[in-house]
Amino acid sequence: MPYFTMAGKSLKNLFSKPATRLYPVNKRQCYPFTRGHISINVETCIFCGICAKKCPTDALSVARKEKTWEIERLKCISCGCCVEACPKDSLSMNPTYSSVVTFDNKISAKELYTGEIKEQPS
Repeated sequence: MPYFTMAGKSLKNLFSKPATRLYPVNKRQCYPFTRGHISINVETCIFCGICAKKCPTDALSVARKEKTWEIERLKCISCGCCVEACPKDSLSMNPTYSSVVTFDNKISAKELYTGEIKEQPS
């Protein structure tokens, strides 16, 4: 008897729409409270380092002298602690999903701002 129920489900799935989306073509709309990813406004950032101190996973690194701000996307859990701690409101959470990270890299503030992320050689 279980064969008949399995055959019925197979036939039903064969003639119905797929359960998944074609991701690059059909992007899902974000929900209102989607955390998304962190973005920075470089012009207002004073590179104080409070965001890096508040980050629970140490995904942020700020060098005050060199005026650099980097985030490791694979460590970031998008909790928003750094956004809340920023005194100049330079950090914000965008409700869109970030690009795919395929290697353990650091993304600098300049690369995030301009959208030009360098690929590391494999």
